[in-house]
Amino acid sequence: MLKTPMARAISLATLGATLAIPSLAQAAFIEDSKATLELRNFYMNRDFRDAAPGAQSKAEEWAQGFILRYESGFTEGDIGFGVDAIGLLGVKLDSGPGRAGTGILPGGFGDDVPDEYSQLGAAAKAKISNSTLRAGTLMPKLPSVSANDSRLLPQTFQGFQLTSQEINGLTLNAGRLYQNSLRNLSRSDDIAMNAPTGARGITGATAENEFWFAGGSFAVDNNLTLGYNYGNLDQNYKQHIVNAVHVHPISEGQSFKTDLRFARSTDDGNTNVDNNAFGAMFTYAISGHAFGLAYQKMNGDTGYAYLAGTDPFLVNYVQISDFANPGEKSWQARYDYNFAAMGIPGLTFMTRYITGDGFQVGGASAKEWERNTDIGYVFQDGALKNLGVRLRNATLRRSYASDMDENRLIVSYTLPLM
Repeated sequence: MLKTPMARAISLATLGATLAIPSLAQAAFIEDSKATLELRNFYMNRDFRDAAPGAQSKAEEWAQGFILRYESGFTEGDIGFGVDAIGLLGVKLDSGPGRAGTGILPGGFGDDVPDEYSQLGAAAKAKISNSTLRAGTLMPKLPSVSANDSRLLPQTFQGFQLTSQEINGLTLNAGRLYQNSLRNLSRSDDIAMNAPTGARGITGATAENEFWFAGGSFAVDNNLTLGYNYGNLDQNYKQHIVNAVHVHPISEGQSFKTDLRFARSTDDGNTNVDNNAFGAMFTYAISGHAFGLAYQKMNGDTGYAYLAGTDPFLVNYVQISDFANPGEKSWQARYDYNFAAMGIPGLTFMTRYITGDGFQVGGASAKEWERNTDIGYVFQDGALKNLGVRLRNATLRRSYASDMDENRLIVSYTLPLM
């Protein structure tokens, strides 16, 4: 039995929501409910290869995460009601002021890292036909806003989101977010723009409590999907995103995929945001192999605008860099292999190389490149069934900031509770 404060809080919240629903309407609410506990052990080190004297030369931390998720079904009737809940707990296993700042625990270089951090969230939901409204804690995965889950615990937002699938093949989304909880914090704050190291050239940005989004995707047929999404962070930027994904089946076990993306970002309020971002990725897949080639280009006075901590909708957003400085053009070559084709299901491998140039930092020409390698295995049977182990390695070299070497080791296991 779970004894953590988070688990007890979620259990009580769920019980309270259940008791508040008339007993005659509880059947689907309970029968369709599901709960899982994900155990995520995360080790990460980042070596700053050419750090200045007195600056941080290495970030290294190790932590254990617990992610408890509960999703109820819906009550019976024309309008169905339900509740979702999430409990997050991160426990420090190893860190220190001189090694902090990996993003898996709170704090940065020189800070005292707390022994643990946690968060509890819930969202009420209502469903009419094939449309669902959720209000509370959200983790949207949309081109305009995609919550990040690349560290110990996931990023969450507070707000509401309406998802409608009334027309076959058409999915519509709309909503508002007003608070952002980053992946390594217990608190929620107003929503800010992302401000990575580099030459974004964006001025006047402020944290606000109003991000509106709307858009949708339409599956034209089994092979072609078109999308449009809009996002607006009040007083910061407005953004229009269009994309198209087409998969051309060549023969049995062989296909060619085209992924095209374009985003137009402009100022809203006191900022100077001005960016056109184009990206295209082409992937040829055959018998477990996948060969990819991508091109990304930034035009305009500033770099790409997106919400703090989120995953930007860019083909060359990779493990460390996003290659989204103003004027930057970048190429990517990628190779994936699924060992299931060799009779080893659960084992996967990926490697890629990205190089970017054509932009300036401090009036000087700049360039960068990054190489990533990722190998993972999920046990398929036996006592360790569903246990996942993943090793990620990255090398980043750039002319305008510190070079980095990075390693991540993630061991995860998801336990179904109901």
